[in-house]
Amino acid sequence: MTNAFFEVPVPQNEPIDPYAPGTASRVALEAELERMAGEQIDIPVIIGGKEIRSEQTEKIVMPHDHGHVLATCHHGDADAVNAAAKACKAAEREWQDTPWEHRASIFLKAADLLAGPWRDRINASTMLGQSKNAFQSEIDAACELADFWRFNVDYMREIYCEQPESAPGMWNRMEQRGLEGFVFAVTPFNFTSIAANLPTAPALMGTTAIWKPSSTAALSNYWLMKLLEEAGLPPGVVNFIPGHGPTIGDPAFAHPDLAGLHFTGSTGVFQHMWGAIGNNIKNYKCYPRIVGETGGKDFIFAHASADVAALVTATLRGAFEYQGQKCSAASRLYIPKSIAGEFQDRLLAEIAQIKMGDPRDFSNFMNAVIDERAFDKISGYVEHARSASDAEILCGGVCDKSAGYFIQPTVVATSNPRFKTMVEEIFGPVVTMHVYDDSKLDETLAQCDTASAYALTGAIFAQDRYAAVHMAKALEHAAGNFYINDKPTGAVVGQQPFGGGRASGTNDKAGSKLNLLRWCSARTIKETFVPPTDWRYPFLG
Repeated sequence: MTNAFFEVPVPQNEPIDPYAPGTASRVALEAELERMAGEQIDIPVIIGGKEIRSEQTEKIVMPHDHGHVLATCHHGDADAVNAAAKACKAAEREWQDTPWEHRASIFLKAADLLAGPWRDRINASTMLGQSKNAFQSEIDAACELADFWRFNVDYMREIYCEQPESAPGMWNRMEQRGLEGFVFAVTPFNFTSIAANLPTAPALMGTTAIWKPSSTAALSNYWLMKLLEEAGLPPGVVNFIPGHGPTIGDPAFAHPDLAGLHFTGSTGVFQHMWGAIGNNIKNYKCYPRIVGETGGKDFIFAHASADVAALVTATLRGAFEYQGQKCSAASRLYIPKSIAGEFQDRLLAEIAQIKMGDPRDFSNFMNAVIDERAFDKISGYVEHARSASDAEILCGGVCDKSAGYFIQPTVVATSNPRFKTMVEEIFGPVVTMHVYDDSKLDETLAQCDTASAYALTGAIFAQDRYAAVHMAKALEHAAGNFYINDKPTGAVVGQQPFGGGRASGTNDKAGSKLNLLRWCSARTIKETFVPPTDWRYPFLG
């Protein structure tokens, strides 16, 4: 039995590999891309450490070349969910009794495996299966996920170290127990790191999980499940069930052992899930924890004193990196009339230099949107802007799904601050600009604050410090992650804890200990050394 108080390795953000031409890392990644593109694998359901094949399957294709099949993915059903719940129950006691430092070791090893021998495989599967370029995959699938696993271990240590005070004659202690039951982790396609963090953050804290990956991210998510197995994660702690949302979700929400929901995805789906939990509330052993990060209609708001060059770069990167398929992507611009002409000219000139295509061509800044459903939705917004009397497409607007799901970077201008594309989440490479009169700064700030139901990310640009203070105050509740003179994307674990309010989610801040606190249940212990032996209080005399 150990009797030491352990420290953990001090977490540091994983360095980003630039994959410069001719470097060994680039050559290795290109080789892995070629190897992976030349094979088709079978992705099973994994329950209690056992691989299960089903009759219901789906082809996993490259979004930028949708005729190219990468894998066949087996889907689970209600029986699989119930079997996974049993596997969680079977693993729960031993996993929660495992000393915390051994749980920590598994995820620290997983981080080192990811940063080392598994890096190319996870990056390549993300690039091919989710159509991300090398840089976008590197900052997500490799670096951010390694950061999650390393920083979460340190946050766990901080949580365990927080203890109550003790009065004379007693010793007060607090322990953090794993939840009773499983967490249902429903994960998105757009960030491989988020997909793996949603089931493993609860697991680190001693809570078992059922992981339902997005079908369009099944390739990278499957390889991460295999990485966790290599790192030593015991069978049944995390169970992997691909499949259609209702087919997996309905039995999960009906199960009495549901202890929590960890979700990233659309606001509508999250609200439906919350309703399902509410309808089943009397059936659960415990009240489920509900944590969700959902949509965004993220803004860049410029003041007349803004640095135009910085504003252009932030707009281009914030709106068009990963084809705008980030919940934090810049989607609406508020530009003062005094700088609008210069800003527009410089922005359109820079966008004209963007290359788009297969992520295996490292010169492509943009790639394809994720699937046909997303393509049709985004192109519908483009066509709405094209036909509207109060909007104009300044560049882009070309949509082609003949070989891959490609949509050109598109800038819309509108005189209406509540135009459809200024209000609704698009989740694609479309950004809408509204030019406001410099004298109407406060009125336009109010429009920015109220035009959208979301409050995830937002950015302001101003060299005038008094203006920046004023703008930040006016937009206090408009974004959970707020940026000054920077793009509204790219939150880093340990530096900018991520999450927003309003229709954007519960703001439980992934990348901080606030999120981990949701996946454990505190027990306070009071020990009295010399307990009283007479029930009478002095006041009775």
